[in-house]
Amino acid sequence: MKKILVTGAKGQLGSTLKEKARSSKDHWVFCGRDEFDITDSKAIAVFLNNKHFDYCINCAAYTNVVKAEQEADQAQAINFEAVKKLVHACNQNQITLIHISTDYVFDGNKKTPYLESDATDPLNQYGKSKLLGEQEIQKNARAFYIIRTSWLYSKTLGSNFYSAILNKSKKGEALFIVNDQIGTPTNVDHLAAFVMRLILKEPPKGLYHFSDEQIMSWFDLAVKILEEHQLDNPVTPIATAESGVIRPYYSPIFSNKKF
Repeated sequence: MKKILVTGAKGQLGSTLKEKARSSKDHWVFCGRDEFDITDSKAIAVFLNNKHFDYCINCAAYTNVVKAEQEADQAQAINFEAVKKLVHACNQNQITLIHISTDYVFDGNKKTPYLESDATDPLNQYGKSKLLGEQEIQKNARAFYIIRTSWLYSKTLGSNFYSAILNKSKKGEALFIVNDQIGTPTNVDHLAAFVMRLILKEPPKGLYHFSDEQIMSWFDLAVKILEEHQLDNPVTPIATAESGVIRPYYSPIFSNKKF
């Protein structure tokens, strides 16, 4: 039986792992920021001392892409500086770190899906902060998995693209959805299953991509959501607004690693 700690447990992935862990034979501990603040190195050390965790799944992150442009220091504090603290603590306690990252570490200039071997070049502060966290792990962590995922959504949990489309359509609101950003939308249930399979199979440590396989725009995803719920609201495709935040226009991710 393995002992597994999950940080950022109140988010989409943490909550989904908690639901799936009910049928697991392993021992899982789920912590939100109130119980386990990854920005506090002393609190991390006290919490991990003599707990004998085998894995720490870090779901905690600063994910607001727009606000990160004005709050770059805060994004780095969570996505980089806190990761540095977590790496040190996991090394001290012989814990394998599983860290969740993003397709936004790429610039979107490629014409085919990004693989683990492709060069990174983030366009915005969110992507830059996440890449710094990745680099810290790759340079200093003794045992780690980095999982890059793409356009994560949940059908049942929290506020995300899926729930926003449903809520707006049920209220009869007009839907104007970006059609010039292309990615691989990923159901959080599938990502959680991948994380659990990784712990079960224990493939070689390192960097992995995981997403669902369909390549589409946000507009395409909105149409699929409406079709799934037999809703016929009109959806108007629009170009990405000039919001001051540059995003990769093409960021599907695939993996050339199988296990």
